[in-house]
Amino acid sequence: MSKQKKNTFNDFSGIMFSTDPDFVYEDHSAEKQETLPNAQQDLRVMLDRKNRGGKTVTLITGFVGADADLEKLTKTLKTKCGVGGSTKDGEIILQGDFKEKAFLFLQKEGYKVKKSGG
Repeated sequence: MSKQKKNTFNDFSGIMFSTDPDFVYEDHSAEKQETLPNAQQDLRVMLDRKNRGGKTVTLITGFVGADADLEKLTKTLKTKCGVGGSTKDGEIILQGDFKEKAFLFLQKEGYKVKKSGG
């Protein structure tokens, strides 16, 4: 038996019931976001220690595009820096202080990138 996700009120976006038999609910969350070219991406590279148990992570924000492209960039950065990491909420998280290394790599790849914060 497979468990089904329990729907919440927010899953229905305000539509609860329609008397129209031909009504088709349009799910806008499934639309794919197109990835901008590297030169049009405006990325920020920063260090973060908040809510991480005192551990330092390199945080890269501002990526606009498909999740698959974000995952691909994350994998490349993790390989180049030789470190673990992940993506969460459209941000790339690299374990440790790799601000400079990530900045130089992204700049070399043609991204518009800025250092920000700590």
